[in-house]
Amino acid sequence: MKCRHCNTLLEHRFVDLGHAPPSNAYVAQQQLNEPELYFPLKVYVCSACWLVQVEDYQSSGSLFTEDYAYFSSMSASWLRHAKDYVGMITEKLGLDASSQVIEVASNDGYLLQYFNQKNIPCLGIEPTASTAKVARTKGIQTLEAFFSMELAQRLADEGRQADLVLGNNVLAHVPEIDDFVMGLGRVLKETGSITMEFPHLLNLIQCTQFDTVYHEHYAYLSLHAVENIFQEAGLGIYDVEELPTHGGSLRIYACHAAYLKRRYSERVSAVLEKEKVAGLLSLDTYQCFQKHVEQIKLEFLGFLLEQKKQGKRIAAYGAAAKGNTLLNYCGVKQRDLIDYVVDAAPLKQGKYLPGSHISIVEEDQLKATQPDFVVLFPWNLREELVDQLHYIREWGGRFVVAIPKLDIF
Repeated sequence: MKCRHCNTLLEHRFVDLGHAPPSNAYVAQQQLNEPELYFPLKVYVCSACWLVQVEDYQSSGSLFTEDYAYFSSMSASWLRHAKDYVGMITEKLGLDASSQVIEVASNDGYLLQYFNQKNIPCLGIEPTASTAKVARTKGIQTLEAFFSMELAQRLADEGRQADLVLGNNVLAHVPEIDDFVMGLGRVLKETGSITMEFPHLLNLIQCTQFDTVYHEHYAYLSLHAVENIFQEAGLGIYDVEELPTHGGSLRIYACHAAYLKRRYSERVSAVLEKEKVAGLLSLDTYQCFQKHVEQIKLEFLGFLLEQKKQGKRIAAYGAAAKGNTLLNYCGVKQRDLIDYVVDAAPLKQGKYLPGSHISIVEEDQLKATQPDFVVLFPWNLREELVDQLHYIREWGGRFVVAIPKLDIF
């Protein structure tokens, strides 16, 4: 396999999580006795450009299907984050009714709805039919397609370039990342800005967030790697923010290279130096990651086995991709260690987790069965979920997270 960006032969493994089905390939009742496809889940680091990337076994079209079950609006904290962003960026860029905003991977309109409320014209680009349909019910114009240079050129030819092009948690999801970033530049007006948010590789390594590795994530991004990709597309990163979302993310601000110097913030240099000091430009940093992952597996399995020996009841919350990676890597199967998983998304309820085949149920099941422990798979929403599920304390229930280390509270 060669690097998606610089075409260097990939020889250095970052982590190997064995084989797993796609993390969002939820299983219907009638499919339980059918064969399930598993693919290797191995991640490599390029020693030339430092892009960390999963070995490619599936196309994006087979992963982001018309019944895609991830809806961004399910998280109240993520909606607040989106609303705060819209208020901030509207003021920062002076956006108004004469501006144009394009969001790539706009999902169910979780963010563009706030631009709509400000009467700022916007367009969502979203490949999954299930989420695009919901966005349209919110009055958001949504183009149902994968973003690419070809699509960007078509929009530009139609005079639909944007003052702001944004994408949250999409840059890691595209297999052809060079083509994607070139497309961002093509659909951007001459003096416009791009903002992209993505989980920061530095946090993944320092907090052993291996459960964010799944087939839908083709890349795991440092500012060093992203800056290289943007530069080759004629774009420059002029500012960066470190955010707490998704266990630690970066929000980059980019523009056409000709306008970089007049906007440049020293925060970019500071984050680049932080990555260098942390060892993100050293192979040793990547090659010792596997042993930390294996330690978490042993601790989590040890907890589940010990509690089951004592007759305790264990449930989980959040039928998220994170949880599926963790369960499949640990080899947890249907009802042997975890009774069920609760999720708020109606499209997931009544189905089963890929690989483990643990049933997905409504939240009422917690009160009906009163489990002794509730494992929170989306640990990045820990505070929100503990507040939402506070009532499990009434019967002595406790919460559990496995990452960055086993915590029972």
